[in-house]
Amino acid sequence: MINYIISLSRITKKLTMMLVDSAVLIIILLSSFSLRLGQWYWPGDELRYAFDTLNMWLIFGVPFIAIPIFIRFGLYRTTIRFIGFNALWEISKAVSLYALLWGIIAFMASAQTLPRSVIIINWLFAVIAISGLRMFARWLFSEVLSEMNPHSKNVVIYGAGSAGRQLSIALSQSNEYNPVALIDDANEMHRQTINGLEVFSPDNLEGLINKKNISEVLLAIPSLSRIRRNEIINLLEPYPVTVRSLPSVSDLAQGKVKIEDLRKVDIKDLLGRELVKPNKKLLKIKITDKVVLVTGAGGSIGSELCRQILSLMPKRLILFEISESSLYQIEQELIKIKPANIEIFPILGSVRDKEIIEYICNYYSVQTIYHAAAYKHVPLVEINQAEGVLNNALGTLAVAEAAITTKVETFVLISTDKAVRPTNTMGATKRVAELVLQALSKLKHNTCFTMVRFGNVLDSSGSVIPLFKKQIEEGGPVTVTDVNIMRYFMTIPESVELVIQASAMGQGGDVFVLDMGKPVRINDLAIKMIQLSGLQVRDKDNPDGDIEIKFIGLRPGEKLFEELLVGDNTHKTENPLIMRAEETMIDWELLKPILDKLRDSSISSNQEKIHTLLTKIVPEFKPQDSVISN
Repeated sequence: MINYIISLSRITKKLTMMLVDSAVLIIILLSSFSLRLGQWYWPGDELRYAFDTLNMWLIFGVPFIAIPIFIRFGLYRTTIRFIGFNALWEISKAVSLYALLWGIIAFMASAQTLPRSVIIINWLFAVIAISGLRMFARWLFSEVLSEMNPHSKNVVIYGAGSAGRQLSIALSQSNEYNPVALIDDANEMHRQTINGLEVFSPDNLEGLINKKNISEVLLAIPSLSRIRRNEIINLLEPYPVTVRSLPSVSDLAQGKVKIEDLRKVDIKDLLGRELVKPNKKLLKIKITDKVVLVTGAGGSIGSELCRQILSLMPKRLILFEISESSLYQIEQELIKIKPANIEIFPILGSVRDKEIIEYICNYYSVQTIYHAAAYKHVPLVEINQAEGVLNNALGTLAVAEAAITTKVETFVLISTDKAVRPTNTMGATKRVAELVLQALSKLKHNTCFTMVRFGNVLDSSGSVIPLFKKQIEEGGPVTVTDVNIMRYFMTIPESVELVIQASAMGQGGDVFVLDMGKPVRINDLAIKMIQLSGLQVRDKDNPDGDIEIKFIGLRPGEKLFEELLVGDNTHKTENPLIMRAEETMIDWELLKPILDKLRDSSISSNQEKIHTLLTKIVPEFKPQDSVISN
């Protein structure tokens, strides 16, 4: 029956509503007279009232007064299933106008005999009946359709504030979600009812999940701090529910909450660190109205650098990348968003080619270089050590020397925490790159060299996050190298923003270290990602779980803990998340001969010699057993 009504044409539904409203209004008028007279009234009783013929027209002709008013107020344009409180206000106004107009007509037609209270009673009954009828229909449609939809998910909304209330209204109009309760931290909210949903304490969450078969928890607290959000996520972690959240307050334009705004909790919400607002002045110093070159422009860090640099209004942006497909993708993305007065030039090439870098810097008058090009995958570089040296260490040298020759003002190296006491070739080559720039910074020239060192970035090409997501989607297992392995994490936009600010504070040879917060245990990260996907970890304590975590052992060159500082000598800067490190360096006169030998050894792929020379330049380099390429 419900499906048949829903399937009717729009015009048929409107006519049906008009007929129902007409019948209801006639019944209400008869009831109003009956209530006033103390007995059932029907016009035509000539013995009681001389104006019954007139009353016949006043009662049965009421649709001709009410329906045009209802049409004018849009009562038949509103879909019953999605009717809200704004529509109820329109109904009240329409019914009030009708009752007033009918009262005036009736009073003028039979001023001496019409009971005055009938006008008031008719108005009250009409408002209640017309509004109540629509609310009842909405409830009936919602309940029946919800029961008819086997795929509807029982959900709990965490947060009984404005966003939670709006979300509960939005979900009540959805066939996908069935809200059963609200959760809120405030004691004064507990046991209250909002939009038909009772508000519970977080302590009742486990009982609700078990009794109501809850499959998802929706976080509806957009202004929540990241620390508090992390606490709530930790509270929800033991339960087999998917966690979704609303966007930030700025994304909730005009207080509108839509179901499609819901998203799964981003893994960055688990970092538990509040973001620090950037220093706008520092962001612009090395970029605005300048010609900027980004090497490795198609990579995870390089592409985000390009996006943020473009928003800071450079004069020109040069994209330098060895991968044709990556260069094409970032160029096409930037073309769509770039201001008309900014020029973008995509250049294919290798950072090893000093001559092409010099040509580009001269031809385009480059003023700032962000050097993000590098081989960063530890196991791959461990297998291809010679290529790692030529690209990461000697490639940096080539770009730096080209910058000095062409009098580039600023050179910024994107470094890594793996350069600190490295146990793998990738980390060692990045430490060599740092030492190269530190040594060059002591020579007389016009280029200011700066290095920015930080740990893993979320969702980068080499991060475990995309790997874990894919493994969970495929049903597992999720592979973790060691149960105790820990890493620092930061979001890509946040790290790039800090890199740009750090570059503005460089004085020459500076090593800046970003505050990455607390290190995260990778095994804990894997568990949270599984559980926040609505699944359970399968292990010996829970053999019926969904996803297994498999420990595969440390890869070649990998270590359990990463560090950000070679020494302990650091100084604060203008940004509390950026520290300036004071570290030992090697003079250029001593470093250059070793680099020449390292180049020769890498070209000839002499692995033993490469190890010896890397250890000579970086005494802290303690290589583990590794796979050597032929």
